[in-house]
Amino acid sequence: MTGILYFFVIIIANTIGAVSGMGGGVIIKPVLDFIHADTVVSISFYSSVAVFTMSFVSTWRQLKNGVQLDWRMLSWISLGAVMGGIGGNLTFDYFLQLFQEERGVQLVQIGVTIITLLFAFFYTKYNWKNYQLKHVGWQLMCGLLLGFLASLLGIGGGPINVSLLMLLFGLPIKEATVYSIGTIFFSQLSKLLTIAVTAGFAQYDLTMLLFVVPAAIIGGSLGAKVSHLLPSEKVKQVFQGVVLFVLFINLYNGWQLL
Repeated sequence: MTGILYFFVIIIANTIGAVSGMGGGVIIKPVLDFIHADTVVSISFYSSVAVFTMSFVSTWRQLKNGVQLDWRMLSWISLGAVMGGIGGNLTFDYFLQLFQEERGVQLVQIGVTIITLLFAFFYTKYNWKNYQLKHVGWQLMCGLLLGFLASLLGIGGGPINVSLLMLLFGLPIKEATVYSIGTIFFSQLSKLLTIAVTAGFAQYDLTMLLFVVPAAIIGGSLGAKVSHLLPSEKVKQVFQGVVLFVLFINLYNGWQLL
């Protein structure tokens, strides 16, 4: 029953996540926390696998649809995301040891997620100034921050991705969503590799991946198709709607933990 529930949550979340550029984890993580069928560590792992799979499928479909990418820029951002993803996962493990309980880690995750949600909503709502930064150092630093937050929060991307890419590099929202999904792929790859060479996968119920992976593939494919059809203004509306929805879930989950 839990697997079937996860299956439908991930399809919906990854479809919306692929369209908005957030990655489905920003929805998957708080919804699975709300269902409360697994530990916070397991939920973060399933979310990462789902978003990693979705980001691969979505990026591949976007390229097939003729989307053009600046591969040099994506490479530097992704390199930063890989390093940031490793740092985020190590920080997550540190917090688990520091708090000695999952409740404390969840509160940290929820608090940081709410901050990024508020930034993302106000940035896109009020059209704050964009910069046109070109230096690779900024691209690397951007990737570091995005990868770190994605891995630490277990959301595989999140609301800050699209907003920060628009802010720093002056990208239109539809273009920023594609770069965001590409960056998410590398940040989650680094997280899964870090788990593989440290704690390993034995601690997780891997049979759940029989539901997680197919759902992620379906969601990534649907999301790429819908993103190709929607105009930029509709993508922005989807983005803002998801931000408000996830903000509400996180506030509720945080209130339940206090």
